[in-house]
Amino acid sequence: MANQFAVIIPAAGLGKRFAGEADQSGDALEHTSQPAINKIERELAGRPVFLRSIELFAARSDVSQIVVAVNPDAVDAFKFKYEDRLSVYDVSIVAGGRTERWETVQRALDALDDIAPDCTHVAVHDAARPLTSDAVIDRVFRAAARFDAVIPAMPVSGTLKRVTELSLNENGVNSGGADRESADPLDAIFDDAPRESHDAPRVVQETIDRTNVVEVQTPQVFEKALLKRAYARIVAGQVDVKTITDDAGLIELMGHRVAVVEGDVMNLKITRPADLDLAHAIFQAYHRESEIDSAARRLFASDDDDE
Repeated sequence: MANQFAVIIPAAGLGKRFAGEADQSGDALEHTSQPAINKIERELAGRPVFLRSIELFAARSDVSQIVVAVNPDAVDAFKFKYEDRLSVYDVSIVAGGRTERWETVQRALDALDDIAPDCTHVAVHDAARPLTSDAVIDRVFRAAARFDAVIPAMPVSGTLKRVTELSLNENGVNSGGADRESADPLDAIFDDAPRESHDAPRVVQETIDRTNVVEVQTPQVFEKALLKRAYARIVAGQVDVKTITDDAGLIELMGHRVAVVEGDVMNLKITRPADLDLAHAIFQAYHRESEIDSAARRLFASDDDDE
């Protein structure tokens, strides 16, 4: 029997980093000058980011159900705005968590017992990853036939360094005795003046060996019963959720093997306003290329017809 996948799209987060940086930059670009809304509701080529993420799975014959889990305080408003469009894709909207991502996934996972009881596997995909290629999804889904837990990832190419905050004493001098280069003379007068966090210097603690280090992406796919057991451990208080940053981490804590397949450098997660700008550029470039390919196929097909 072929695997049947249910897809969970956690969409209950507030996107604080995106909103904070958008406010600081005074972003006035056309596609980011809307009222303060969640980043996943910002438009990407005319549709909300989260809807672009849903569309990645909507036409797949091996996907039996898509579930979007939103903030429980916003369910009614979300349905009012988007239920008509989501019904076209047979998407279910459920209440997620208010504070933690794991609560959102866990509630969506519980909802699958009624919504898609026959699904064999669960794919968890970031609502803010609207550019995932069919090739990545195919690789992850194919690998799920052999492994109970599969994630896409890319090798880390840049140099990695662990940093720490610059330690200052009460006179504004660092612990090594050197004057603080970034000190502002007005600080002595306006001691409560706010500082831009990205201007605050930090110091290198160590350089990290990047051998066999990868950056993880989504969708992450799991055998349904395995993922449910992993989340049951959180509910039972057996896991320190502060140490978990993705669903695969829960599986690793169980001592279970997690398989890694190749991701895609274009599988961007929109975290900051600049990421949305880049996503627009990638989306437009991809569709221009697709249009050129389609035009070429039509042209050669016409040539064949003339022979």
